[in-house]
Amino acid sequence: MGNITSFMHVSLDGFVSGLNGEMNWIKVDQEIFSHVGKRIQTTDTALYGKNTYLMMEGYWSTAADKPNASQHDIDHSKWYKNAHKIVLSTSLAANDLINTTLISDNNAEQLNHIKSGTEKEILLFGSPRATHSLMKLNLIDSLWLFINPVILGKGVRLFPELEHSVNLKFLSSHTFSNGVNEMNYEVVR
Repeated sequence: MGNITSFMHVSLDGFVSGLNGEMNWIKVDQEIFSHVGKRIQTTDTALYGKNTYLMMEGYWSTAADKPNASQHDIDHSKWYKNAHKIVLSTSLAANDLINTTLISDNNAEQLNHIKSGTEKEILLFGSPRATHSLMKLNLIDSLWLFINPVILGKGVRLFPELEHSVNLKFLSSHTFSNGVNEMNYEVVR
């Protein structure tokens, strides 16, 4: 059975964006792109909330076609186009969605069905609201966090108030030369 892993950049004080969605504080470079690229090549399914999906679709579906596209843009764009995309949304229209499954209700039932149909990791990219709702439904199996060396003070929290605590098992960590720390945790059930 596949696992849902939430992949998120987070500030040292636990925020995934500023109050208005600002993410200009996130540190990325070729070292991180290469590291992430190796892991995502082992999966073929991406899970998004509506806003993150629209942002990703707007960029990655054509990123490789730009004349100044970097190798990262070319590689990730190819992966994105081939990946099966699952979008959690009650307002997105299902028309013309290519290689995409729209889930608008019964999230737990539908996601458990998708998880049972694969042995691969399902990556939930960004999407803090989707992560929040799936945490409440006990559907997040692991966390893949990139802790950025910045304190935002306010913004959108990665972990809002939950009805119960969530125990985690440390799996691994890696420190990048730009100061970002990758942390991998499994949710203990």
